[in-house]
Amino acid sequence: MFDNLQERFGEVLKGLRGQARLSEDNIKETLREVRMALLEADVALPVVRGFIERVREKALGAEVTKSLTPGQVLIKIVNDELVSLMGEANEELDLRQQPPAVILLAGLQGSGKTTSAGKLARYLKERQKKSVMVVSCDIYRPAAIDQLRTVAAEVEATFFPSTPQQQPVEIAQSALEAARRQGKDVLIVDSAGRLAIDERMMREIQDLHAAVTPVETLFVVDSMTGQDAAKTARAFHDALPLTGVVLTKTDGDARGGAALSIREITGKPIKFLGVGEKSDALEPFHPDRVASRILGMGDVVSLVEEMQQKVDHEKAEKLAKKIKKGKGFDLTDFRDQLKQMSSMGGMAGLMEKMPGAGQLPEHMKNQVNDKEVMKLIAIVDSMTPMERQHPQIIKGSRRRRIANGSGTQVQDVNKLLKQFTQMQKMMKKMKGGNMAKMMQQMQGRLPPGMGGMGGMPPGGGGFPPGGGFPM
Repeated sequence: MFDNLQERFGEVLKGLRGQARLSEDNIKETLREVRMALLEADVALPVVRGFIERVREKALGAEVTKSLTPGQVLIKIVNDELVSLMGEANEELDLRQQPPAVILLAGLQGSGKTTSAGKLARYLKERQKKSVMVVSCDIYRPAAIDQLRTVAAEVEATFFPSTPQQQPVEIAQSALEAARRQGKDVLIVDSAGRLAIDERMMREIQDLHAAVTPVETLFVVDSMTGQDAAKTARAFHDALPLTGVVLTKTDGDARGGAALSIREITGKPIKFLGVGEKSDALEPFHPDRVASRILGMGDVVSLVEEMQQKVDHEKAEKLAKKIKKGKGFDLTDFRDQLKQMSSMGGMAGLMEKMPGAGQLPEHMKNQVNDKEVMKLIAIVDSMTPMERQHPQIIKGSRRRRIANGSGTQVQDVNKLLKQFTQMQKMMKKMKGGNMAKMMQQMQGRLPPGMGGMGGMPPGGGGFPPGGGFPM
């Protein structure tokens, strides 16, 4: 998400390099470019106008200190205005009431409500230790109820059964009674969507709202619809007392216009981003972190939080002890590292949060490919336990067998073994706790702003070529 804006903002702010101060002339041209970048990202025109005006006023009144360049001052101003535009801080779900707290999901058909219901149930179970029940009031869409049943089973949430013969209000009230009897903390109500906004749909969702009095009424919207998402959110806001927005399919949206428009148009906060198809691909929306990402400064806080949530700490601890004792890093360990990476949203997801990733050459970005990671895992899976432990025995005939077994070419197997050898050498340097020393040596070889991240190969620096991330 925000790939286009990152690229354009990077180019725009380069134009201020070498300027001694911020003036009416250099700000005018820069803001014209910022305006075009926002419009190309499908940000609503009134939002763009207000944003540009606020940045202009602050920039003309800004003093450029000796320690900062005009570009850095403008980045700070733009960053602060982006945060303000998107809502200052993350607004959590307000579940402080007598259980069960009801969350009502509303939105158009195809926006991702049912999938979001499952993701939200998993989020509440894992992050907030809540017991969750889900129910579908969608009696119109074929298989909608079955879809939610499947999603609920996947995330281990309690599913309340319903049928197309029942009325939505009747379903919701029965589910609420069952949630009370079973002592559930949260009831998530998945309402019916329509292909377009109509009076009947709005009346039904209003009746549902009145029947269950939810503490949270979340509007679920597809980010790829751009500023149309903000207009639809406005229509729902006029009909319902919305408390927030869930922006879905952001992993497929390179523009990000919806995220920048919704708060200003509706006055309601974005509470979550759907960042993939998996049931754990739901992130709380933090305006400050998103602004940092847009300006190419990465999102290290989210990256660390994701690692804490998704990394298998037991395996990581075992590997660390193994390396410290000088025991060999083998291909099974290599495969485990690749799988951990995939569980954190894959290479693209990791790269998006890395500081400076937006400034990497295009050919390097293109090499960061999740399909390549899955291919490497398949190759290792096609090896015998002996081959994984002693890769030096993998010669000609074994390489052909492994390639055939993994559906790859012999040169792919050769490439993996080469990458593994380089990573193995690096791991040997960590023997006896030499990790800190190695990182200090690498520090000077990493691009500015990336010291300590240890893994972004700047055209051959840092890790050995191809040795850090699988490329």
